[in-house]
Amino acid sequence: MTVGLLVLGAALNPGGLLAWIVVGLIAGFLASVVMRGGGYGVLGDIIVGVVGAFIGGLLMNLLAPDANMGFWGSIVVSFIGACILIAILRAVGRGRTTL
Repeated sequence: MTVGLLVLGAALNPGGLLAWIVVGLIAGFLASVVMRGGGYGVLGDIIVGVVGAFIGGLLMNLLAPDANMGFWGSIVVSFIGACILIAILRAVGRGRTTL
């Protein structure tokens, strides 16, 4: 329920939505550079970063509940989540063959 309220609050607050996009872009770009591979483009990096922020936020909530990281901490958590997401995407995508 808390995650739903957070997403709803970000959607209703243009500044919050803009912050999610900026953090997602930075984290997605850094993760695509560190994970060595072709990037996903600007929109793909934003999506990877935002989904990575969600994954990283869930993991951080399990490890340190009620922790307040601030802007830079959010980027680090999002970066870690985005790296995990890219690793999962590559592991799942390796079994596919192109025609």
